[in-house]
Amino acid sequence: MILRLLLLILMPMVLTGLAACSDTQDPSSRLVIAGGEPEQGHALIQAYGCGTCHTIEDVRGARGKVGPRLENYAQQHLLAGFLPNTPQNLIAWLIDPVALKPTTGMPAQGVTEAEARHMAAYLYSLGRDEMQDYPPDPPLPLRAVDEGAADIPNPPAAPSGTDVRTRRIVPNPDGTAPKS
Repeated sequence: MILRLLLLILMPMVLTGLAACSDTQDPSSRLVIAGGEPEQGHALIQAYGCGTCHTIEDVRGARGKVGPRLENYAQQHLLAGFLPNTPQNLIAWLIDPVALKPTTGMPAQGVTEAEARHMAAYLYSLGRDEMQDYPPDPPLPLRAVDEGAADIPNPPAAPSGTDVRTRRIVPNPDGTAPKS
């Protein structure tokens, strides 16, 4: 009797837990920004003049050539060439890019966190329809163990010891500079 009662109580909890473990989540749902509305982000991107430096899909006049093209942004793996393209990193980048990469050409525009969330939501809406699971195809076949490497026609000559690109300048044991 007690066993049946425990089963009746615990079974729904176990089934709920198992359902939560299933991987039925949309792959693009990782790019959903809490509190971000793509329509507002579109307007903010236009208002801040992001198109002066970037080419951005569906933003009027956004044909800039200074910064990278922001088309199919949801499919990009890196942000600014060095950060993983995650919502947290993108929002921080939009708020203050110079704090994350002092040598960047992108100026801090005074974007608030709420505005950055909207802008990120819009950017992540670009290319989301074309997203695919990785890898889209089966992996390429690997070279067999007994198969040799491909021959390279006309391989480059081995560099000489005096080649400028490979010569090392090592100080003499007495600390004086070597003679050229």
